[in-house]
Amino acid sequence: MGVETERKFLVDGDAWRGEARARRALRQGYLAIDGKTTVRVRTDGVSAWLTVKGANTGLSRPEFEYAVPVRDADELLGLCAGRLVEKIRHHVPVGEKLWEVDEFTGANQGLVVAELELADPDEDFVRPEWLGPEVSGDPRYLNANLSVRPYAAWTDGSSL
Repeated sequence: MGVETERKFLVDGDAWRGEARARRALRQGYLAIDGKTTVRVRTDGVSAWLTVKGANTGLSRPEFEYAVPVRDADELLGLCAGRLVEKIRHHVPVGEKLWEVDEFTGANQGLVVAELELADPDEDFVRPEWLGPEVSGDPRYLNANLSVRPYAAWTDGSSL
């Protein structure tokens, strides 16, 4: 079984930009969101993936990802009934780790989140200076939730 262990943080400022080594535009849509399981299709225009994620247990959750033809992904995105997320993903190396800094566009414009995948929830890592507050446990920042309640629609600090 595949397992994803991830920590997620808001980003403070633009200092990370000078360290970014790669970037790509991602479009992803949610075929199913039921509170425990999500089924997502994602494409960068060159490659595409279908991903199934289970419910979180702390910082970890089951994750299964499969390559699919880009043409199929484009058609599947059409089935997502508006549950779409668009972002630019930047790869930013810090110490021994590779951070993924997601700069959201569209309805989530203005949101910038840094994610770090870990082998273990208690694994140590270097905290870059541009790292803001941790939001790993805040469901508002799950991409599936951003697809149905985008950042632009938030009017206060309330949860979903």
